[in-house]
Amino acid sequence: MFMVTMKAFIFFLLLGIQGAAAVTHSLKYFYTGSSQVPNFPEFVTVGMVDDVQIDYYDSDTEKTVPKQDWFARNTDQQYWERQTAANMGSQQVFKAGIEIIKPRFNQTGGAHIVQQMYGCEWDDDTGEVTGYDQFGYDGEDFLISNMKTETWVAPVQQAVITKNKWDSNRAKITQDKNYFTKLCPEWLKKYVNYGRSSLMKTDVPSVSLLQKSSSSPVTCHATGFYPNRAEMVWKKDGEEFHEGVHKGEILTNNDGTFQMSVDLDVSSVKPEDWHRYRCVFQLSGVNKDIVTKLNKADIKTNEESSFSMIIPIVVAVVVLAAITVIGFIIYKKKTDKRPPSPVENREVKEQMLPQA
Repeated sequence: MFMVTMKAFIFFLLLGIQGAAAVTHSLKYFYTGSSQVPNFPEFVTVGMVDDVQIDYYDSDTEKTVPKQDWFARNTDQQYWERQTAANMGSQQVFKAGIEIIKPRFNQTGGAHIVQQMYGCEWDDDTGEVTGYDQFGYDGEDFLISNMKTETWVAPVQQAVITKNKWDSNRAKITQDKNYFTKLCPEWLKKYVNYGRSSLMKTDVPSVSLLQKSSSSPVTCHATGFYPNRAEMVWKKDGEEFHEGVHKGEILTNNDGTFQMSVDLDVSSVKPEDWHRYRCVFQLSGVNKDIVTKLNKADIKTNEESSFSMIIPIVVAVVVLAAITVIGFIIYKKKTDKRPPSPVENREVKEQMLPQA
């Protein structure tokens, strides 16, 4: 589960994706410590509010910088100096942590990565606050905090030593509880207020039905929506349908909005049953779903596009051929009636040649 979250984070980070939730807000921090990973800093931190990146730090620059204008406008130089100092401290902790963990897995060298994701979520409707803190090592879960029992879960045997140590450290438990239940939500509310105009906007998409050929699946495609917290499903008779359905990932558009699609295999669907299927798009913060009926007449296909392109091409070829023939006939008539030009008359050519 940890790596799913981390992969999503890396995907969003590289593509510059921005998203937001209308009711549930989140503050997340991702720490990545690495050893002997080519072309990658030994330590990287990223902060995100509602899945929008707000800051960045790495061990190459050793400087924490803002990633949103609205965030930079509401923070001063002292804030960034404090964040930089804190990240430099975490950098040393992660570097030492990798060296502590490696022997537990009987490792000496090679590329290794320690990751941490922590933060909180706040429901501005109910006021409920949820905290989370978890670690991964080389792509697998290593330690996960159970906030309710105030204990740590060790998914692998190599993490049990750390689990027992942290479970018995009452000072750390108290400190963590204060952070995740009080400090983190306070900072989250402050940050949401900073970027409210950007974080709270919603753009509904345009939805289309697409099909490559009559034997291909029908794709329900939504584009132009914001934020990136959306869901799209196929339903049959009002119930969510999964057989022959393939859902794609949410992708970013050049303008900062998003797109997604979900395919439906219609090869086994009887023509008289098409009216029973609906594509349903749901956007976080928007109460009304966008429902698209499976209708053959509304589907855009490549076959139609190819046929529509062939017609003007054939017409153009015919017209061009006709023009060529007519032009040749006119040319012949003119050349038959006029005397040959000097360059076409052999006798004239010979007279123009220099004499010996």
